[in-house]
Amino acid sequence: MLSNRQLFLLNNAQTSSTPRLLEIERAEGLYLYDSSGKAYLDLVSGFAVSNIGHRHPKVIEAIQNQLDKYLHVTVYGEYVQAPQVRFAEKLVSVLPPSLNSVYFVNSGAEATEGALKLAKRFTGRSEIISCKNAYHGSTHGALSVMGNEYYKEAYRPLLPDVDFVEFNSLPDLQKITGKTACVILETIQGEAGVRVPSADYMKALRKKCDETGTLLILDEIQTGFGRTGKLVAFEHYGIVPDILLLAKGMGGGMPIGAFIANRDVMAVLADNPILGHITTFGGHPVCCAAGLATLEVILGENLMNGIAEKEELFRKLLVHPLIKEVRGKGLMLSIQLDSFQQVETASKLCTDRGLLIDWFLHCDTALRIAPPLTIGEEEIRSACNIILEVLSNL
Repeated sequence: MLSNRQLFLLNNAQTSSTPRLLEIERAEGLYLYDSSGKAYLDLVSGFAVSNIGHRHPKVIEAIQNQLDKYLHVTVYGEYVQAPQVRFAEKLVSVLPPSLNSVYFVNSGAEATEGALKLAKRFTGRSEIISCKNAYHGSTHGALSVMGNEYYKEAYRPLLPDVDFVEFNSLPDLQKITGKTACVILETIQGEAGVRVPSADYMKALRKKCDETGTLLILDEIQTGFGRTGKLVAFEHYGIVPDILLLAKGMGGGMPIGAFIANRDVMAVLADNPILGHITTFGGHPVCCAAGLATLEVILGENLMNGIAEKEELFRKLLVHPLIKEVRGKGLMLSIQLDSFQQVETASKLCTDRGLLIDWFLHCDTALRIAPPLTIGEEEIRSACNIILEVLSNL
């Protein structure tokens, strides 16, 4: 009889020639457990998904309660479904007043797709500006605004009229003109190795978009839901986007995303053509119930309090001759090393020692730190001790 690992390699589509092959049996809080019962402290959170930890009791309760009522009933936008209504109401109540219309989808990539369509439809323009080393998803439209040619070359032709600027470069903002439908930007670049922009840059970007009638799309798919110490990272900069992208940490482990705009902007999707954007499973009632519970946990349990102190502790402890820099904000950090070989070996050795850590799509010389927001001082010290021990043995 074939093992689960063998069946995985035989029947499941593979995305690389070297999958981790870690067989997870269960997860709880800060830890994953493999089929032998070994525990792994999770410093990745399913790539910024499990912000409130794995299987939070209030999320599980919300899921179970909704299971007793109904699952999928129709395509998004046709029936009034209480989980969607309540979650959208809560989101709107904690976001700036101009972001008052929520379109639920299934993932971050789908949020990107919907936002790009919305910007082109609302402005009547076709030009899109993204950033070098950006990552907004892997579907065709999202791939078109990815700022790394290595991942795009095999799939061309992609969307036309897409141009790229350097992230955090004030001179490059001159590329934004009256022909630009939208600028799409990660508030903090994730897969580039966690690159934090200056406040001056973000304010100048907002001003340039206002001057040219360009919609500003801020991708908070990784930064959202408390990861940087604010509910959304643009709060650090005193600006508001025209369209906001959310996903990952939004659902407490369930698949959900959203693009959010002013209702006057969003209204164009309902006319000429009708059904200007369609999704079957977007806003799935179980996912929305989980999302609302997740947001209530983040706010009600004050999980954003202390994020800056946790960041400071990581920075204080992560000092080693092989560490060139620790970048990031809050619990979205990167440890810059010299080479991919160091990163790959360190990641494997950390896993062997019960610590899950990873790297970045566009920066494979840095290690990723994105634990659940619930991580405490004891776990941070333990994780850092393992990382330092591993680096000393490279």
